Amino acid sequence: MATALADEIDVLAKAKRAIGGDYAPSEDEPYMSEAQQDYFRRLLGEWKKSILNSAADTLQQLQEGPIREPDLNDRASSETDWGIELRTRDRQRKLIAKIDSALRRIEEGEYGYCEVTGEPIGIGRLIARPVATMTVEAQQAHERREKISRDD
Repeated sequence: MATALADEIDVLAKAKRAIGGDYAPSEDEPYMSEAQQDYFRRLLGEWKKSILNSAADTLQQLQEGPIREPDLNDRASSETDWGIELRTRDRQRKLIAKIDSALRRIEEGEYGYCEVTGEPIGIGRLIARPVATMTVEAQQAHERREKISRDD
């Protein structure tokens, strides 16, 4: 799980570098200004493109043929690696749905605002997690409720 999250962070960091430019959203400008919306639109688009390119590479490797390791231990290790890779791709497929949802929210003028409270999520949180839909406080409350219902 930690590796999948690290991969996700790496892909997001790559997307941030790809959009480059001198502009970075800040707390000093009007919240969800046109410049900020454009920044997040480009960031989300680049993040999605990176994920799709990575998935295409995985698909290409899978199509090159089955695992043909002569040693059973090597074969088992290779199959485990592919299983992890496929789970990572499934996680990224779900992330693409979140990215698409965030892009839709930008177009509808809802991006950057908590879906629970309606309060601004905050530039820092959006830079760290561009697909965030809740403020930190609302997310923590949600996770506490989720944990309590799981424990019951």
